Amino acid sequence: MSIGSRLYGAALALSLCLPMAAHGAEVAKKKAPTPLSAYELYRIYGDKTWTWNTGGGRFFDDGRRFIAWSNDKGKPSFAEGKWVVDDLGQLCMRATWTNAEGAARASTCFGHRKIGNTIYQRRQPDGKWYVFRHASELPDDEFRKLVPVDTVSAKARELKQVLLSQEIARKGG
Repeated sequence: MSIGSRLYGAALALSLCLPMAAHGAEVAKKKAPTPLSAYELYRIYGDKTWTWNTGGGRFFDDGRRFIAWSNDKGKPSFAEGKWVVDDLGQLCMRATWTNAEGAARASTCFGHRKIGNTIYQRRQPDGKWYVFRHASELPDDEFRKLVPVDTVSAKARELKQVLLSQEIARKGG
């Protein structure tokens, strides 16, 4: 076999493989996760309450206020702060959490990516990715825990009053 025949054969084999490689790259490109935009995140969370097993958080549109309450392990607490989103697919809740032991600032962030119409979420910086909303929503999607009704403000106000009165009592007032 001449060198020319070998080159022709190699070129033919390569030309047959290139469309498949290009197709594979195109498929991979379509399936690569992309971050949600700030606008998309705003539409998901704005003026919604995220209900949790131990409480919930309210994302107010007005002033991007964030209010939450929790009763984790029998320790009631409430939070007041702000929520922010960015074009890197990140939602952050920056708030001061208050419980019977005092108050502390905390920033909790979640990353959001999508592949097609499926949205994935993880707690930042190193949580595990999970389906937040399937392309065809399922009953147990975390997304379904975002509800329009404010189930948080009254409970947070109540906890704030209780914890403030306990603090005043401790200080002898």
